Amino acid sequence: MLRTRVITAFVLLGGLLSAVFFLPPAGWLILVALICAGASWEWGGLARFSRPQRMTFAVLMAGACLLVGGASGLAEDLQEAPLPVAGFYLAGALFWLCAVPFWLKRKWHLGSIPGAVSVGAVVLLPPALAMAHLRLVDPWLLLGAIAAVSVADISAYFTGRALGRHKLAPNISPGKTWEGAAGAVAGVCLFGLIIATTSKVEAIRAISLPLLFPLLIAYTAVSIQGDLFESLLKRQAGLKDSGTILPGHGGILDRIDSLTSTLPLVGLAALWLA
Repeated sequence: MLRTRVITAFVLLGGLLSAVFFLPPAGWLILVALICAGASWEWGGLARFSRPQRMTFAVLMAGACLLVGGASGLAEDLQEAPLPVAGFYLAGALFWLCAVPFWLKRKWHLGSIPGAVSVGAVVLLPPALAMAHLRLVDPWLLLGAIAAVSVADISAYFTGRALGRHKLAPNISPGKTWEGAAGAVAGVCLFGLIIATTSKVEAIRAISLPLLFPLLIAYTAVSIQGDLFESLLKRQAGLKDSGTILPGHGGILDRIDSLTSTLPLVGLAALWLA
């Protein structure tokens, strides 16, 4: 299984880097829409949609990504800030910052089909648009946001295995610990400090160091929320993984759960700095 996970990870990394640096804006937006469609299909599984309902939701989400992205100028070279996406980012940010903490505490269910569709749109569409937007701002900004989440996951894993004693959310994800969360914060802060002091990306260099660490701590906390939120939904649906499309890793949602919560915030920050 470890060998399969490593091979899949290298294939995904190579594909991501190739797409980020070589696809034209329209091609990248189409790829993002396809990823959104795959994640939406898996979301339908978590929500216990029927097969036709899952297909319909996936097609509608891909279409919404292409429509909103195209109307916002994300299918061409960025000439000005794509302000139409601000409302989607704001909806996503409010959901993760205000609603999800209560959701995790009270362990709400997705409930009815209209509710599951609405929540799925808020969870999946803003990060998809952010992927298209941030890549146009600077490919390294998008890769930095993705890398920070990976650093959080890896730091939490190894710190938790070495030092973990106190469970973070035992009824949702028994393997996560407070020590692992602290390790994630430490890893992301170190990573962010290195990037902030060496990066040539204007949006990153514009952040002052006294503001940097609170932002990185908040970023890490929100990324952990994204992971816990998907874990809760999988537990409620009786699923180990959201899908099987990625050998050794599960589904698309299993790989982007923390990005669904963090990328809308990075998108908002990029718009603010612009």
